[in-house]
Amino acid sequence: MKTLLFLCTGNYYRSRFAEHLFNALAPKHGLSWMATSRGLALERGVNNVGAISQHALMGLTERGVSMALDMRYPLPLTEADLVAASKVIAVDESEHLPLIVERFPTWRDAIEYWLVHDVEYTLPDSALQQIEYNIQRLIEQLAK
Repeated sequence: MKTLLFLCTGNYYRSRFAEHLFNALAPKHGLSWMATSRGLALERGVNNVGAISQHALMGLTERGVSMALDMRYPLPLTEADLVAASKVIAVDESEHLPLIVERFPTWRDAIEYWLVHDVEYTLPDSALQQIEYNIQRLIEQLAK
């Protein structure tokens, strides 16, 4: 089983949504991949309440993905997480590339970058649709 690692800033909203949506869809396409997620700067999420964003929970529920079994709190990215992953995707290049360069510079070019902005810049419905679209494209690529 290969591991896909999704990264965002706080491991609270975008990366968690991506992780759970991918894990719900991948088996339906016969993929032997499992996603996990981590945050690059958990200290920036001081206003995050609870284990996971309500936007992520609602988006997953709307797509028929149950969160009953995984209500863990956000986890920070470590070098070991990067080493263990078969593929790493940071959900917003403009936000996450500088954090990668600062905290994990040798991994800069080993990460795929999407462009899905946080709630300050993109409404949650739009951001989650972008992530869903990117995941569908990713699944098509991995299934080849």
